[in-house]
Amino acid sequence: MKLYELSVADARQKLDNKEISSVELTKSVFERIDEVEPKLDAFITICKESALKEAELADKMISEGKKTPLLGIPVSLKDLICTNGVRTTCASKILENFIPPYDATLVEALKKDGAVITGKVNMDEFAMGSSTENSAFKITKNPWDTKRIPGGSSGGSAVCVAADMSLVSFGSDTGGSIRQPASHCGVTGLKPSYGRVSRYGLVAFASSLDQIGPFTKTVEDAAMVMNTIGFFDPKDSTSFPADTPDYTSFLEKGMKGVKVGIIKEYIDAQGIDPEIAGAINKSVDVFKSLGAEIVEVSLPNTKYAVPAYYVIAPSEASSNLARYDGVRFGTRVETPELIEMYKETRSKGFGAEVKRRIIIGTYALSAGYYDAYYGQAQKVRTLIADDFKKAFEKADILLSPVTPEPPFKLGEKTDDPLTMYLSDIFTISANLAGIPGISVPCGLTKNNLPIGLQLMAPSFEEGRILKAGYNFQCETDFHKKRPVI
Repeated sequence: MKLYELSVADARQKLDNKEISSVELTKSVFERIDEVEPKLDAFITICKESALKEAELADKMISEGKKTPLLGIPVSLKDLICTNGVRTTCASKILENFIPPYDATLVEALKKDGAVITGKVNMDEFAMGSSTENSAFKITKNPWDTKRIPGGSSGGSAVCVAADMSLVSFGSDTGGSIRQPASHCGVTGLKPSYGRVSRYGLVAFASSLDQIGPFTKTVEDAAMVMNTIGFFDPKDSTSFPADTPDYTSFLEKGMKGVKVGIIKEYIDAQGIDPEIAGAINKSVDVFKSLGAEIVEVSLPNTKYAVPAYYVIAPSEASSNLARYDGVRFGTRVETPELIEMYKETRSKGFGAEVKRRIIIGTYALSAGYYDAYYGQAQKVRTLIADDFKKAFEKADILLSPVTPEPPFKLGEKTDDPLTMYLSDIFTISANLAGIPGISVPCGLTKNNLPIGLQLMAPSFEEGRILKAGYNFQCETDFHKKRPVI
């Protein structure tokens, strides 16, 4: 086995036992990047020189007896997480040369732990998209089939882990942007509860929906990562002062007595691919064999989730992206007139999908329409959250598909944004309700494309889905399969 193929848990053991060094592990990862990155286009910025220095420092800390989950582990970051002195572009021309003067809280935590940051990875511009085709710089390809999308908006992060270019990668999830690409690339992707992981230093898309989370090779690795990043941060006004558990303590075998809820509206959804439905049914059988009790639950307002989301998210994006005006930071198109400068800067700096969402959001927030659109969507959001509360009275966790279909071909849906939006139909509700969700690999199509299983739990009950996902991976080997690139 090559060093870059190691899971975090295996690498942690070998590092602590002095069987390998962080420098050796990091060099192995960069050799892998050199080999496959030209085929996949996952990175925007590669930080080889600084990463090797961080690896040397990590080896020194290990020799001094320090023990932390990510000490000496190579990780990568979605390029909307601020890094002091390292370009943070949000995959947008408007921030092409922006270098933040501070680290996000996540990055501070990683550095404190001794993680090795290898670079910043590609994404849909400002996290707006489901395919990573909306980047201003490059189109990232799925390592299982380079003619297909890797999912989005955190496509670069998912590809990094799937292609062994990173042991962990961090993304953000506003409507499925961690779980959907994790499903499409055959890796584990965790969206924690809203407020569980600090958003300080995360460039905002929709502030009431965004959440940072990890992509990993296993659920065990995700639990280890959460021990580094899942804490209260007073610098983030949306960070919640919940108890911070040892997330690895939930990794116990056995599901006896656990009630697993099958969501009626998701299973009966029109347009779901038969191979995905079949893989989900087999996954239910795995939980039955583990002793779980299967119950049916209903989320009756599911049909309103997509329209509500696509009012709320663009409205908040319109507000958040107003700061990119060519005056304070980012790209500036010089013109004699101030208003003309605003127009030219934003017209040339933003891509088509970002402009589309700004227009939708600005309209929804405009005088005379606020109550009819944004206000109404927030009421629907409350109904969806209430649906989940009632469902969790019957079930401990909920089980569903992640996506209605396998990864589609590059360019297949770029001219049909509505169809693209519907690819997040099973993931959006968790963001609206603020609950945690995880995608774990659960099958392969006849074309050898990954299928993901989604598990959800009540807010701040990440332990439930970590336990369920861990048990599922103990019984199956889909998470061990890797693409041939």
